[in-house]
Amino acid sequence: MFSAYLRKIPAYILLTMFLMPCVSAQEMTAISARLTIPDGTPIKLRLAESVSSAHAHVGDLLDFIVVRDVNLGGLTVIPAGTMARGSVTGVKGRRILGIGGKVSLKLDSVELVNGDRVGLRASKEVKGGSRTKLMAAAMIATALIFLPATPVFLLTRGHTSTVVKSTEITAQIDGATSVLSAGLLHSRESSSQLDEMMDYLPPRVFNGEGREGDMVNLVFVAQAEDLQEAFKRAGWVKTDKWNPVFVWHLLRHRTNDTRVPMARFYLFGRVQDYSYALPDPDAIVSRRHHLRIWKTDYTIDGTPIWTGAATHDVAIEIAKRGHLINHRIDPAVDAERDFIGANLTDTSSVSRQEYLHCADPVFQAQTASGETYHSDSRILLLDLHPGTPARTGVPREPLTVVRATALPIAVPAESFQRDLMSPR
Repeated sequence: MFSAYLRKIPAYILLTMFLMPCVSAQEMTAISARLTIPDGTPIKLRLAESVSSAHAHVGDLLDFIVVRDVNLGGLTVIPAGTMARGSVTGVKGRRILGIGGKVSLKLDSVELVNGDRVGLRASKEVKGGSRTKLMAAAMIATALIFLPATPVFLLTRGHTSTVVKSTEITAQIDGATSVLSAGLLHSRESSSQLDEMMDYLPPRVFNGEGREGDMVNLVFVAQAEDLQEAFKRAGWVKTDKWNPVFVWHLLRHRTNDTRVPMARFYLFGRVQDYSYALPDPDAIVSRRHHLRIWKTDYTIDGTPIWTGAATHDVAIEIAKRGHLINHRIDPAVDAERDFIGANLTDTSSVSRQEYLHCADPVFQAQTASGETYHSDSRILLLDLHPGTPARTGVPREPLTVVRATALPIAVPAESFQRDLMSPR
């Protein structure tokens, strides 16, 4: 009798009754497969191009590069290399009374791996250097000589504000958002932080105007105190900063001042953390080995990774760009890179050496002052551990480095120094 009853029910109703559990199951699966990206999830980005208060306008669009995967629940929701959008929100040119320019930026949105866009929260403001103190000093000096001319210095303008390429900004997801887990790639748990850094390491440093200059040719793995001790043991000196102490040292030591300051260069949007020099005893001011070092936020087994840009000053000359005088460098910058490796190894500070390859190789380029240099594009990694001398021929456990080649047996530092000190 029940079967007879079923025969009286329309076929489309029976079909609906059978499909409803299937549809509900699919909906439940879709709901359970959604991941929620929490509000405030951090995203590490770098500015793709320099921005100057001399040329920027409010509303200009900006590109930022995501330099670290954003992972959630073992899956990557925003892969490194994704472009994020931003814009210029404020611009002020350099003004009289020694006031510098100003540029304000903000992040707008970034694309998820599934193509959806989510809003971002982040902003940055960079002010150009002030010349107010210099203006005041000039006015006082002029007043002692010819008072009526003093007001002219009120027209002194400050420095242009420049947000240099590679400036780092950490943004946050603006509001919780969800994404389907279907099709998402599993996060790269086995990838080392050194590999991540090398994938997006800027190949060259920048001057304050955003012009590219020296190449990044050194990587150090060391605690801050070990890094400083290694250079101290090898006879290097920290150069002075641009402050009144520098003037006092220069007046006191004159041409024997080994701590003459270096120009301020930028990487990751920051000036160098350390500046080291190894002067030539016969020409302390004009000839010196030197490098600038920046700390990154990457580590290997908890040990910080640092990057460096090294060149060899061989003479003082009239600069091609922007300054009255400048150091001329040896265009074979690889020789300076290898000299530093040999010099530190010779003092038993280096436990491991390897050549790395940057994702954006540099074979020929110009310094910020317009000098041409050339390279094989390799970057030398030096692992610094005190009390563990590097012994040739003794096998060591290799670092987790994807793009690396073995470093030849270190040449004694003395032979490098004889070659590099010869007249050119």
